[in-house]
Amino acid sequence: MLAFVLATLVVVVSVHLLANRWGLPAAALLTVAGIAYSFLPGPNIQLDPELVLTFVIPPLLYSAALHSSVLALRKNLRIVLSLSVGLVLATALLIGTGVHLVVPGIGLAAAIALGAAVAPPDPVAALSIGRRAGLPAKLITLIEGEGLLNDATALTILTVAIAALQGGDFSAAHAGGEFLLAAVGGLVAGIAVAALVRMLTTWVRAPLLVNSISLATPFAAYLLGEELHVSGVLAVVVAGLLIGHQTPRLTSGSSRLQTNAVWRLVDFLLEGFVFLLIGQQALGVVRGLGVYPVTTVVLAAAVTLGVVLLLRPLWLLLTQLLPRRLHLRLGGADPHDDVPLTAREALVLTWSGTRGVITLAAIFTLPLALPDGSALPGRNLLLFCAFLAVLVTLVGQGLTFAPVVRAAGLRADAADAARIRNQARTAAAEAALVSLDELEDDEVSHAVLEGLRAGLRHRLERYRRRVELFDGAEDGVLPVSPSYEAALRARRVVIDAQREELLRWRDDGRLPEASLRMLERELDAEEEMLPRR
Repeated sequence: MLAFVLATLVVVVSVHLLANRWGLPAAALLTVAGIAYSFLPGPNIQLDPELVLTFVIPPLLYSAALHSSVLALRKNLRIVLSLSVGLVLATALLIGTGVHLVVPGIGLAAAIALGAAVAPPDPVAALSIGRRAGLPAKLITLIEGEGLLNDATALTILTVAIAALQGGDFSAAHAGGEFLLAAVGGLVAGIAVAALVRMLTTWVRAPLLVNSISLATPFAAYLLGEELHVSGVLAVVVAGLLIGHQTPRLTSGSSRLQTNAVWRLVDFLLEGFVFLLIGQQALGVVRGLGVYPVTTVVLAAAVTLGVVLLLRPLWLLLTQLLPRRLHLRLGGADPHDDVPLTAREALVLTWSGTRGVITLAAIFTLPLALPDGSALPGRNLLLFCAFLAVLVTLVGQGLTFAPVVRAAGLRADAADAARIRNQARTAAAEAALVSLDELEDDEVSHAVLEGLRAGLRHRLERYRRRVELFDGAEDGVLPVSPSYEAALRARRVVIDAQREELLRWRDDGRLPEASLRMLERELDAEEEMLPRR
C-alpha cells in the first residue's frame, strides 16, 4: 500500500510537470492517466462516496472559499446565483425527466438523482487554465462563485431525491421545502462556525495553533451541517467566505503565510488524488453496462450529455436577454454592480462547465437496493452516464479551454491591476507616514522616526513612478522597465548572497541550526515580498 501511495504521488508530480510544460490542465491529464491505469493489472482504488464527501470535498471547497472575494461575489451575485442555483436545478430536472421518459424502469427520483449529480461543474481545470491565460477578474469570480455554491444546490437535490427513493414518494412541494430548509440551515451553520473561529482566533495567536484551527474548520462546518440535517457543503462554503474576508484583521502575518502554504499543499495533493481517482473508476463503470441493450445506453447517454452540453449556453443566452430592470432587481441597487455578459464572456463561461469528482461521489451514493430489498433499477446505467459526463467535459472541454479563451480574446488588464495595486501601496505608505507623526510625543527617538520616514518616502517615490509608468501603458500590457527589472535582480542577488553566507557560517560550526532557520525565515519573508519571476 505504501508503494502504491508513493507511486500515486510520483504520477501527480510528473503530470503537473508535463502540464506546466505543455500548457494543459493537469486535471484532464491526471484523469487520462487514471483511466489508463484502471486497465492495467494491479491494485485499484474504488471510489468511496462517503469518504470523498466527508474528507475530500470540504477542505477543497473551504480552501477555494478562503481565497474568494465576498465583495466580488456580491457584485456579480445575480449571475452567480443564476448559474449555481437556477442552472443546477434546471439541469437536474431536465436530465431526470428525460432519462425517466426514455429509459423504461428508471424511476423519476433515481433519474433526478443522476441529474443532480452531473449538474454542478467543477471549476478546477477551467480556473487553472483561465488564471494562466490571464482571464479578467470578473470571469474568474464567476467561475469560482459558481463552483463554490453549485455543489450545495446539487447535493441538496440529491439528498431529497434519494430520500424519495427510500420512501417511495416524490412530491415537488415536499422536495422544495426540504431544499429551502437545507439551504437556510447550511447558511446559518456556516455563519455560526465562522463566528466561533473568529472568537478562537482572537484568543489564539501562535501560527501553528491558528493553522490547526484552519485545518479543522471545514470538517467542523460540514459535521455541524450534517448533524443538523442541513447542507454541510453550504456551511463549509459560507464559513470559508466569511473567515477569508475577516482573516486580514484577525491573524498575524506569520500565521497567514503558514496557513496559505499549508492550504496550497493540501489543494495540490487532494486535487491530484481526486482526478486520478476519477479515471480509475472507468473499468468498473464500463463493466456494469453488460446487462443493458445498446439502444438504452445510447439514449440515456444522449439525454445526459445533451442537457449538460446544450443547456448551459442556452441558459446564459436567455438570462442575459432579461429586461435591464430585472437585471438590477436581481443583482442589486447599483447598476454598475451587475453588468450583463458579453457574447465572448458567455462563450468562455459555457466552456468552463467541466464536471469533476463531486459528480462521481454523488452518483455513487445511490443505494444498491430499494426498501423492499429489490435492486435499484438502472443503477449501473446511471453510474455510466455520470462518468461519461465527467469524462467528456473534463477531458474534452478541459483540454480545449485554453484555445477557446485565446479565440475569445479576453485578457485581464494587467497594467490597470498593477496601477491599482501601486495606488493602494502609495495610500498605505502615506497612512504610515501620518502614523509616525502621531508618535512624535511618544518615547521614540528622533533618529528612529527619521529612519522610518526615509524608508517610507523612498517607497512612496518608487510607487508613484510605477503608477505613472502604468498610466502610460498601451492595450493593458504591463510595460517593461529596465531599471525596475535590474533593481529586482539586484535585490535577489543580495538575498542569495546573505543566504549563502549564513550557510557557510552553519557549515563552519559558527552558527547553530536553530539560529540559521530563524535568520533564513527573515530572508524568505523578504524574498516572498518580491514580484514573481
